[in-house]
Amino acid sequence: MQVLTGNNIYLRGLEPEDLDFLYTVENDVNFWEVSSTQTPYTKHVLQQYLANAHLDIYEAKQLRLIIAENESHKYLGIIDIFDYNPQHKRAGLGILILENEQHKGYASEALNILTDYCFNQLNLHQLFVNISTDNKNSIKLFKKHDFVKIGLKKEWIYYKGAFKDEILFQLLKP
Repeated sequence: MQVLTGNNIYLRGLEPEDLDFLYTVENDVNFWEVSSTQTPYTKHVLQQYLANAHLDIYEAKQLRLIIAENESHKYLGIIDIFDYNPQHKRAGLGILILENEQHKGYASEALNILTDYCFNQLNLHQLFVNISTDNKNSIKLFKKHDFVKIGLKKEWIYYKGAFKDEILFQLLKP
């Protein structure tokens, strides 16, 4: 896959060398709420996932990209396209920025790059995101990028003994 480049960051496909990074991120219990993960991943399972990362988005219906800094190539996070539906020209997005790299504009730049890719390369008509109501940073990010709240899923996420509401945001192709 071609590298998608911005001013400060780039997005790229997964490589076998990303195993340790994925292992760390996927097994960080702080992220399990948004990923709906229930159990830790083994390196073997992640190696198998990486071995299939070459599958075309039309076949896999998803695409995971590494967010990295242009000059240092340092890992900053991950951004995903999921529930890709070419018939209806829509897909979901998810983004995760490492905690020590947050509030530096990386998520905003990654979202700009990916939405441009989705609308202009994949020819999508709409994108959607699901955000728990207490995730103020994500709500602010997606509103800044013109995603519009279109619904509220009541008591949608069960986490640490309590239910949380989840907001559905949508962005239509400009």
